[in-house]
Amino acid sequence: MTKSLDLHGTRHEDVDRLVENFVLMNEAPVTIICGNSEEMAQLVRKVLDRIYDKHKISWHRWKYSEFKILG
Repeated sequence: MTKSLDLHGTRHEDVDRLVENFVLMNEAPVTIICGNSEEMAQLVRKVLDRIYDKHKISWHRWKYSEFKILG
């Protein structure tokens, strides 16, 4: 079973820290669920792009509301 981080109910200012810690502290594949908020999805994408630039950890937007971290 893939481990997941569900961001429903999370404040936007907490997304950066939560997503980065989750991705770096768990072995891929993992899932991030951002819900139907495009603003939340943009915040997650920004963090994942930064993580890719630093650590070359790839990701894919799986569904409108989910991101898969592939490793």
